Amino acid sequence: MDQIRVRCAVIRGGTSKGVYILANELPSDPKKRDRVILRIFGSPDVRQIDGLGGADPLTSKVAIISRSERPDADVDYTFGQVSLTDAFVDYSGNCGNISSGVGPFAIDEGLVKAVEPVTRVRIHNTNTGKILIAEVPVKDGKARVIGDCRIDGVPGTAAEIKMDFADTAGAVTGKLLPTGNPRDILDVEGVGPIEVSLVDAANPMVFVRARDLGLRGTESPAEVNNNKDLLNKLEAIRSAACFRMGMVKSASEATKKSPAFPMLAFVTQPVDYRDFTTGRLIPADSVDIVSRCMFMQVMHKTYAGTGTCCTGAAALIPGTVVNEVLRESAKTADVVRIGHPAGVISVEARVEMGPSGPILKRAIFSRTSRRIMDGYVYIPKDSVEE
Repeated sequence: MDQIRVRCAVIRGGTSKGVYILANELPSDPKKRDRVILRIFGSPDVRQIDGLGGADPLTSKVAIISRSERPDADVDYTFGQVSLTDAFVDYSGNCGNISSGVGPFAIDEGLVKAVEPVTRVRIHNTNTGKILIAEVPVKDGKARVIGDCRIDGVPGTAAEIKMDFADTAGAVTGKLLPTGNPRDILDVEGVGPIEVSLVDAANPMVFVRARDLGLRGTESPAEVNNNKDLLNKLEAIRSAACFRMGMVKSASEATKKSPAFPMLAFVTQPVDYRDFTTGRLIPADSVDIVSRCMFMQVMHKTYAGTGTCCTGAAALIPGTVVNEVLRESAKTADVVRIGHPAGVISVEARVEMGPSGPILKRAIFSRTSRRIMDGYVYIPKDSVEE
């Protein structure tokens, strides 16, 4: 009886992996809840050796799910980014990849009735207050797993889940363009002035030209993550953007209080490069833009789902640094193809200009998901009690 147990499932959602937990399995008190979550993952510890975390920001994610009382939603979903280095769970934004596992989890847990062949799950993301729509293929009362949808960054194929993030403009800041401008100049300590675009769709992001950082834009995760000076520079820019967006009281506290969001991406025009995982060529004509996304102070090995929506939106807003490097033919197309370190991710996006600025009308991308295991995770009592 030295340990308590918590029922959960480990699910791959898109190119991330997380622990999915029913809300009633966790303490209602936020401080106690976070102590339990940290212990489940084995944090803080960069190896997360004594928990379920995978020693990587992309596998240190939690999804807390319950039935929703909102008339426009089926389930409530809270996303948490569990720090490897600090006793901290960041709830300041959402994760699009982890979101793609919420619909299948809700169906398989009986929170949403399965309707063949596709069940539409309305997800209220409590982090942002926005509604996400997941179209989940089902069979015999359960979410389907087997299918022919392939996403770069995940081996093999699986059933396609369509995620609709059209309702997520201004997810955190309340505005698609938080400052009202397609471009801003940030005066970054230790870096100097740098031109950026600040956009908030699904999650807030700061975009900068790769060349303004002295980069090609096709760097691999290892090239960036092994360059401490570059990491510090990128985090300084992200922190300044976090402050400019009004998410923290000063840039100096951004890394501690909002380490996950906004995300930073550096972009360049379509060029040839190689998938860092396999070495295969990603030809320039297969993408409309090349981008590298920073997440939790390191480079994302693929691309964030919410970042996909935000990048698609930013690409179609005239005047942004993203629109500047976007393939010309894509500026009037329905799909934006984003080249990331392990391949390509596409987003169906549409932005219309209104009297007070751009309006996000469409943001749909495809993901896959698979339940890997479920059961009980055990944590020592003395690690979570006062």
